[in-house]
Amino acid sequence: METPLRVLGNRGEDLAADFLRRRGFKIVARQVHVGRLGEIDLICKHWGVLVFVEVKARTTATYGTPEESVTSWKRERLRRAVFGYLARHRLADVNYRVDVVAVDLAGDKSVIRHHEGVEL
Repeated sequence: METPLRVLGNRGEDLAADFLRRRGFKIVARQVHVGRLGEIDLICKHWGVLVFVEVKARTTATYGTPEESVTSWKRERLRRAVFGYLARHRLADVNYRVDVVAVDLAGDKSVIRHHEGVEL
């Protein structure tokens, strides 16, 4: 049985994937586990660039915006997962970047914000 948090995460990832597809991104993989290094929510291709996407969804602003939940700890964990993925797949020379897609699910309408090239 999925937890409410996992259901929220899956809904946010579905909305983020649809949002990115409409903007010309090709979804390569979802919920990629990189061993103990972490998980990458979405891996996409866009204009020849491999894009690793962290999706953050919130139903309330009580604890801040989705973007604010991408803390330095989370960025470090994501950095390790990305580098682990690149090493595992022998992609040392690939052009890549890391994006964050923030999904606000409060209210009747979802609001999605896409932040390209997030610094890890």
